[in-house]
Amino acid sequence: MAFEPPRRLVRALGETAPDGDDWLAKLPEAAERAVAGRGLTVERMQVPGGRSSLVVLVRTAEGAPAVLKLAPRRARPESERAALAHWGGLGAVQVREGDDEEGVLLLERLHPDVSVRSLPEAKALLEAAGTLRRLWVEPPASHSFETVAERTGRQAEAMRAGAAADAEVAPLVDAALAAREELLAEAPEERLLHGTFRQSKVLAGDRMPWLAVGPDPVVGESAFDLARLVRDRVEDLIAQPSGASTTRRRIKRLAESLEVDQERLRGWTLFRAVESGVRARRVGREQDAELLLEFAGWL
Repeated sequence: MAFEPPRRLVRALGETAPDGDDWLAKLPEAAERAVAGRGLTVERMQVPGGRSSLVVLVRTAEGAPAVLKLAPRRARPESERAALAHWGGLGAVQVREGDDEEGVLLLERLHPDVSVRSLPEAKALLEAAGTLRRLWVEPPASHSFETVAERTGRQAEAMRAGAAADAEVAPLVDAALAAREELLAEAPEERLLHGTFRQSKVLAGDRMPWLAVGPDPVVGESAFDLARLVRDRVEDLIAQPSGASTTRRRIKRLAESLEVDQERLRGWTLFRAVESGVRARRVGREQDAELLLEFAGWL
């Protein structure tokens, strides 16, 4: 079949490589090689798919269902592979053994069109939080995963540049950066984190009801990971007259259920929302930016 990259992937990669993307140009050929070299049969591409990888539903030579995933180096696919191997299928999708080609992952097949986001909100948060708890384990002794301090340090530089060019966001950026400094000064733990966890990253499985996919792993405190889940369905929160109070209750409920300090969760939620909002504005996703920055203002 023709491996034409989904429009969502093309658009998202264009935001991070505005001057062109050599990996994207070579993707159809790379996908053909990956399929042929493994004796796979293609069923279909997952559309709209992800923002950083091509996902193809396949069957192995033995007829077993699987997922073939191809990602550029900047999406850190080898870090994803290492995290999934460390979790060993507990709470997350499994990597099929014996496949270690750089930038290519052959994964256990879940149910790609059924995520916890399809559940009612309260149930979705409960199931997502339970899945996330299972991922918070000690990192490998000699790991090479990025740390929360390192990742947020890079992000902080971009946020400062955004604030310098846009006085409207400067107060929120200042508050977010101050929160980061305070949080990093007394980090309470070091866990392997999913890094980009949200409801759409939890899919229905067969060996377990729900399993996480698509990590961008990072090592740090649990509150950093949980912070992204707080703002899930942000468009619905913004549309509610009681959105601000609902958000505060959500922070309290999630913090208590996962035994995370409430103020640390609020601080990381602020930082991550402002960072995402500034980044969305920088690449021209103005509607997303407005939602995220309004949400951050409630915190």
